[in-house]
Amino acid sequence: MPKYLFLAFTNPTEGKEDEFNRWYDEQHIPDVIDVPGFVSARRFRLDDYQYPLNQVENRHRYLALYEIETDDVARTLEALRGRIGTPKMVMSDSLDLNGLFSPVFVQIGGPVMGEDVRRERAKAPQPA
Repeated sequence: MPKYLFLAFTNPTEGKEDEFNRWYDEQHIPDVIDVPGFVSARRFRLDDYQYPLNQVENRHRYLALYEIETDDVARTLEALRGRIGTPKMVMSDSLDLNGLFSPVFVQIGGPVMGEDVRRERAKAPQPA
């Protein structure tokens, strides 16, 4: 069965960050995970330190990363969309919907673990 990542880049409404985090953790993630096909969720906050070679400024302070396993990702996401604003997916005005960005990625390779690839690296040849 294909595996997907559904990323939700978001921001809280100005002045409602605590409410946003409480709603996201206690209400929204359980509502999303209840949609058939969604198997897990994790949340992240943008760190103060960022990779120095980034060429694009990030406008989102929060990321929710959802794992999906389904044979029909369009149907799964349509089911999600159909629940928005219903008792099955209670929304909050603490979520700033302006600029919401939610791309979907399909997995094309398995995980590569550090212990599987750590090895002695060849040294550069020394000049003669």
